[in-house]
Amino acid sequence: MNIDQLIEKIEPLDREAMQKAARRLNNLTKPVGSLGVLEDLVIQLAGITGDYRPRVENKTVIVMAGDHGVVEEGVSIALQSVTPQMVYNFLNGGAAINVLARSAGAQVRVVDVGVADPDLSGPGLISRKVRLGTANMTKGAAMSREEALQAIEAGVEAAEVEIDKGVNLLAVGEMGIGNTTPSSAILAVYSAEPLTVIVGRGTGLDDDGVQRKKRAIETALMVNKPDPADPLDVLAKVGGLEIAGMAGIILGSAARKVPVVIDGFITGAAALIAYKLAPPTKDYMIASHLSEEPGHKIVLEAIGLEPMLRMRMRLGEGTGAALAFNIIEAATRIMSEMATFEEAGVKMD
Repeated sequence: MNIDQLIEKIEPLDREAMQKAARRLNNLTKPVGSLGVLEDLVIQLAGITGDYRPRVENKTVIVMAGDHGVVEEGVSIALQSVTPQMVYNFLNGGAAINVLARSAGAQVRVVDVGVADPDLSGPGLISRKVRLGTANMTKGAAMSREEALQAIEAGVEAAEVEIDKGVNLLAVGEMGIGNTTPSSAILAVYSAEPLTVIVGRGTGLDDDGVQRKKRAIETALMVNKPDPADPLDVLAKVGGLEIAGMAGIILGSAARKVPVVIDGFITGAAALIAYKLAPPTKDYMIASHLSEEPGHKIVLEAIGLEPMLRMRMRLGEGTGAALAFNIIEAATRIMSEMATFEEAGVKMD
């Protein structure tokens, strides 16, 4: 894959469609601007799609799954074997993401881009395994640059398959035990905030566990010396396969003019990589919620995104993004179903 050619396809938003959307919103039977973020969403969607009355009936959450060698350092309370078990749960429709996606009328697709189980398989699983999990980043690069590109390509391909089916709203989700550690490492490369502020408890680490996590990140950064001017270098050295896959989904969606909803902290790290590779991707992203993981607020600020919801969620999987689907669709329905003053026969003077 030529990532430079993909990035060149990402165009600025359609300003004419955005202006048309704003004019119609201002003529609907309500005070100007009174629907706040709903109006902002419609205008953004108009710019993304080129349609001043955008619709998002076909929605999909793509869950990228991968494992992390750094779990050897005791950075998670969960065993690595939980990753494939949860993938099977997704495939069987029994996870939180499945419930919330069903509630939003959305599909869930699961992509194995690097789960450390060579036998992982099942109906509905999209197998694009690059390797059996990343290497332990405290001892060297998590993966090669080529492997990072392969994982990005898996994400681009997953997005394109859904878009070709008619999906017009995508969300990124993830599964990978230990993945708040590489996400924190990526953020540490691009943030002036200390690790004491960035690093959280993940799935529920105690104080000693948080200290192990900080030490692992410090060691990984010292050993690998990721170059912030080269996002692929950062991703390969201290990132994750599913993080790379989600960055690919974001890049692929933006190149095809399809909005993509960001979930929590790990998807935020993927969004940060996509943004550093191609700053115009920011305009194609919608931040669903603010996670309880402390680094999430910092990563969203680094990109320049404002989250819609604060629900005290910290599960991942794409759950916050699926919840936001309902609000995004509601915003588009305001535009398509609400009457203007003229249509309603309401005279304000």
